[in-house]
Amino acid sequence: MRDIRLPTARLELIAESGKLARAELQNRARFARLLAARVPENWPPPLDTADSIALRLERLEQAPEPAGWRTWYLVLREHAIGGRVLIGSAEFLGRPTADGTVEIGYSVLQEFQGVGYATEAVKGLLVWAFGHREVTRVIAETLPELTPSRRVLQKSGFTNVGKGSADGVIRFERSRSAHEGKTAEARAYDGGFAAGL
Repeated sequence: MRDIRLPTARLELIAESGKLARAELQNRARFARLLAARVPENWPPPLDTADSIALRLERLEQAPEPAGWRTWYLVLREHAIGGRVLIGSAEFLGRPTADGTVEIGYSVLQEFQGVGYATEAVKGLLVWAFGHREVTRVIAETLPELTPSRRVLQKSGFTNVGKGSADGVIRFERSRSAHEGKTAEARAYDGGFAAGL
């Protein structure tokens, strides 16, 4: 499985591999070395546990998928106290379905929330996902009361499409056509700015 690292304005997004997942579960010092980042004492982020990491590793070992369709580690490239630090994770729930749908989720350690890192990561992963022609839409589900999570999705261009897959859950969607239209608008704006319009 090849190593994939995506730079964004402030982050480096690193696709999970079996080697990384094993180190995350078994050897924190090795995990930090592989990421070339400090791993905070309160790692992992909310909703991630040793059991869920072990399950991810088991999935990787039993049915390896092309890199990038599972967990991504979010590394802040420059932290106020110096150096790189692991701040969260994002995840696709597997390869695109037959109709081209992929689902994304994300979680950031509490001390790094509220400054746009999750939004930056989601936007970066949208570009990566839509770089695969078979992807027609990216969906995400959250609870209505999780206002910060809803804001991340709205700032990332997702639209609330109603009820999710479970009671009390709402679904958001970002279609390829909306993504490509936004990209075209951004290119036109950038071109106009460069021309002094």
